[in-house]
Amino acid sequence: MRFQTFAAALVLIVLLAVWLNGGASEDRLAAAPSPAAPPADADLSCRVAYVHDGDSLRCQDGARIRLHAVAARETDETCSPGHPCPAASAVSATRMLKRLTEGRDLACRTTGRSYDRVTAICWTPEGTEVNCAMIRSGTTVIWPRYHRETPICA
Repeated sequence: MRFQTFAAALVLIVLLAVWLNGGASEDRLAAAPSPAAPPADADLSCRVAYVHDGDSLRCQDGARIRLHAVAARETDETCSPGHPCPAASAVSATRMLKRLTEGRDLACRTTGRSYDRVTAICWTPEGTEVNCAMIRSGTTVIWPRYHRETPICA
């Protein structure tokens, strides 16, 4: 009986903490500040056709973009050895990236290449930096190695 009382109390404490924190981590996106427009030095336009996972997407013209300095779990929920590994699931990261970008026109600044993809920092038409919004949502983490080269959330 003591264990059941303890377990019930613990569940109530966790629910209260989530409620006091403002709900699910995905809802924190709304509180993130964003500039009024994408930066003038964006060199790539992308009409998002498909979100592959929490850190990569495909444009309608076939271009594949990997978000610069952002690490998400792989679709099979694993993290590659030596890569940063967020606590959030691949499903939650993919859902968040879809919510931010799917079917939208992004302005992106190219930072390099990764396999057959362009790495880039991207902005929505309203000026939200997608890379930073993904980090702030809690569904992905900053990849320090690449963030040092070209910082995001600037």
